[in-house]
Amino acid sequence: MTSATAPAAPDPDDEAALERLRTLIRIPTMSVAPAERDEAAFDLFAATLRELYPLVHERLELERMLDRTFLFRWPGRVAGRASILMGHYDVVVADDEGWEHPPFAADVTGDGADRVLWGRGTLDDKGSVAAVLEAVERSLAAGVTPEHDVYLLFGHDEETAGTGAEAAARALHERGVDLGLVLDEGGAVIERAFPTVEVPVAVVGVSEKGTTNFTLTVEQRGGHASTPPADTATNRLARAITRLERHPFPAALNPVTARMIATIGAHARDPLRAVFTRAGLFRSLIVPVFARLSDETAAMVRTTMAVTQLSGSSAPNALAERAQAVVNVRIAVGSTVDEARRHLERSIADPLVRVESTMENDPARVSRMDGPDWQLLAETIVASYPGTVVTPYVQTGATDSRWFSPHSRSVYRFSPFEMSADERATLHAKNERMHVHTWFTGIRFFERLLRRL
Repeated sequence: MTSATAPAAPDPDDEAALERLRTLIRIPTMSVAPAERDEAAFDLFAATLRELYPLVHERLELERMLDRTFLFRWPGRVAGRASILMGHYDVVVADDEGWEHPPFAADVTGDGADRVLWGRGTLDDKGSVAAVLEAVERSLAAGVTPEHDVYLLFGHDEETAGTGAEAAARALHERGVDLGLVLDEGGAVIERAFPTVEVPVAVVGVSEKGTTNFTLTVEQRGGHASTPPADTATNRLARAITRLERHPFPAALNPVTARMIATIGAHARDPLRAVFTRAGLFRSLIVPVFARLSDETAAMVRTTMAVTQLSGSSAPNALAERAQAVVNVRIAVGSTVDEARRHLERSIADPLVRVESTMENDPARVSRMDGPDWQLLAETIVASYPGTVVTPYVQTGATDSRWFSPHSRSVYRFSPFEMSADERATLHAKNERMHVHTWFTGIRFFERLLRRL
């Protein structure tokens, strides 16, 4: 990608910052159930932050939510709407199997603009956390004081439940803190967003899909596998899953996605430009194309569902008395958890398959796609990545920012880094990695933003 280039010679401050990020990547703060958590790793991370970012800890007020989530307050010069820069330092579980470089080695490969930092958390989300801290540390050293209060919020369990961020949102609301800009991880600077569009595009999440896990359960009499009945619990569960596959959620175009298509489509070549810039008029053409174009575009136009876990008998020669499947559903803007449940039940059409939800989150409220906060964010993105087109979109993944959507109309989800399709595919997967030069650009993005808050 070419919208931001690496400097001709290494900057000593940037190189020192890179070593600090590598130190944080090496700490395996894997997100698991609290009873299984490596508390020593989380203790080490907290101690390391204090060592690496002394000015942040000396001059900002630190409050720990649920002991593990960090909420810093940077007092502003005058009273006014506060801003929040968010991230999370827990990472999804990783082991060495299948990785080109060990997930917690923080190896750097390549030279110049081709340097790549490998490791769990580079993209999701220690890269963002460290970029924010680097920008604040540099700003403090330069004597910068924000006009209004700025909060830094770094969650410890975003990958599981987000309880730390939830507690912070509740506390700030109860204290009457008036919130303006809230910026969390999310979209990024990407290329080849649409066919024939050659300019880089910054996609900024103004909402996010709801996330709900549904459990499908079949219970029936077990027994020895040598004398199976005509229909087993696992057979019935398998039929339910195949019925869901044959009945995807209906595709539709919500207002945010329509605006995204029109914004990006204005940079396409005709005849696609004529179609994309009239998304409302050509809705009947665009929706089926997006539903088939790629996994990412398909997720933009419908509620998605994926079977992620299966369980049956505990022994290979015993019939399952209980067979279960977990269906992870990402609910589109304009829909609800209840609508998703009814769709599953209608599609399965079997009263012996019980459908229950284990986690319920409706889509987040849509934030403003204009106004001062949006304009500030868009201008900062373009200043950091010249020539980039900024567009709103609906984020498909869940973030801790959902807890703040009821309290601010300026909740945005954007990671200020360039990410190729291959790099985005490593999120929650093997070989997670980031180009070093785009991380440096991310630091400068946050420095620019802080000067205007």
